[in-house]
Amino acid sequence: MYKGKGVFTIDVYDFGLRLKELREGKNLSQADVARIIEISRTTISGYEQNIKTPKIETLKKLALLYNSSVDYILGIETRKNFYLDDFTPEQQDIVLDFLEKIKPQMKKTGD
Repeated sequence: MYKGKGVFTIDVYDFGLRLKELREGKNLSQADVARIIEISRTTISGYEQNIKTPKIETLKKLALLYNSSVDYILGIETRKNFYLDDFTPEQQDIVLDFLEKIKPQMKKTGD
């Protein structure tokens, strides 16, 4: 990460751990993920153990499956993203309305 004046810092990042956390957050097994994105379970295991590196197409499939961004999976972005794609239009409206209602409160607390 660039800090200015020619100073860079490197955050310790565990790609495999991030993938495992995303998978477990969706309550999926390695076999489930492998079946869905059409690769072997041992390949998923290799990714999670930092033994193998996925191809770009596989990263895109994982991002879609986990409702995440490739940047988040790769550790470029550390903030989690929240996508509404899995929601119906009515559910999306409810979530957006809720966020609009709490926005003033968030500004007051400094978050």
